[in-house]
Amino acid sequence: MERDLPPSVTTFLGWLAVEKGRSANTISAYRRDLTTALTAFGENGENLEAASTADLERYLEHLGALGQAPSSVSRAASTLRGYFRFLVDEELRRDDPTADLGARRSGTALPKALRVDQISLLLDSVSGQDPLALRDRAVLEFLYATGARVGELVGLNLVDLDRSDGLVLLRGKGGRERIVPVGRLADHALEHWLSEAGRGALRPAMWKHRGDESAVFLTHAGTRLTRQAVFALLHRRAKVVGLDAVLSPHVLRHSCATHLLAAGADVRVVQELLGHRSIATTQRYTKVDTAQLRLVIERAHPRGQSHRSAI
Repeated sequence: MERDLPPSVTTFLGWLAVEKGRSANTISAYRRDLTTALTAFGENGENLEAASTADLERYLEHLGALGQAPSSVSRAASTLRGYFRFLVDEELRRDDPTADLGARRSGTALPKALRVDQISLLLDSVSGQDPLALRDRAVLEFLYATGARVGELVGLNLVDLDRSDGLVLLRGKGGRERIVPVGRLADHALEHWLSEAGRGALRPAMWKHRGDESAVFLTHAGTRLTRQAVFALLHRRAKVVGLDAVLSPHVLRHSCATHLLAAGADVRVVQELLGHRSIATTQRYTKVDTAQLRLVIERAHPRGQSHRSAI
C-alpha cells in the first residue's frame, strides 16, 4: 500500500497526480514499478534512493533475466528516470543516476494478428440467445470492428452510441475523443445485446454503483463491465476454439488494423480509427510477412513471377 512506501516515493506519486495530472492507471503502473524496485533493492540491503547508475543497470538486467518482456523492462526504466529526475528537481538528490542509464527500447514487437478465418471461427462460435452470449458476441464484434482499446470499451456509455448513423464516440488516452463507425455486423450484435433479452435481462432492480446505469456493457450482476471481466470472457470464448493462448483485447485491435491495411485502407484512416497521435505508431501495423510479400510481388510485379512458374 502507498502508506508503506518511502516518503520520497509517496511524494513523487502525489506530484504525478496533482501537478502532472496523470491518470489513475498511470500512477498505479508507476507505483507497481517502484514497489518492485524497492523490494529488489531492499532484499540486497540497498537503498533505491541512493542507487548508482551501475546499480540501476544491474537491476534492469535482473528484470530481463527473470523473463520480463522488453516492453516491461523499458517501462521500469522510464519509471526510474521519472522518479530520479523528480528527486533532483526537488533537491532530494544532487545527481541523476539515470542520466547515463543505457537506452532501453521496447522495440516494435506487436502481438501477432489473427487470420481472418480465425476471427470468423471465434465470432461464429459465440452462439445462443441468452444475455451473456449476446453480450460476449457484441463485445467481440465491437473490439474487432472498431479497434477500440479495452479501456475504451468498458468506459462506453449508452449516450456514446449513435445507432442511427452507426457511429460511436470513444474516449482514448489523455482524454482524447474520436468518432468511429461501428460496422454492420458489430451494429447488429449491439442491437441484439441492447434488447430486453440482452442488456435488459441483466438490468438490476437497483443500480449498485453510480455510472452503472449508463454503461453499454454489464456484468451478470448488473454492474459496469470491468477490464478483468473482458479478459476473462475473451479467454473463455477463445478456449472453445483453441485460441485462448493468443487472444486478448489488443490482439483484436491489432487484427482490425492489420486486416484493414492488408485490404488497402489508407494508413491515415486507420490512424484515425485507432486514435494514434503519431502516424509512426500506425505504420508499425503495415509490416507484412515474407510469404505475403512474395505473393504480392509474384502477382503484381512485371518481372516478379516465380521461377517455378516459368518452368
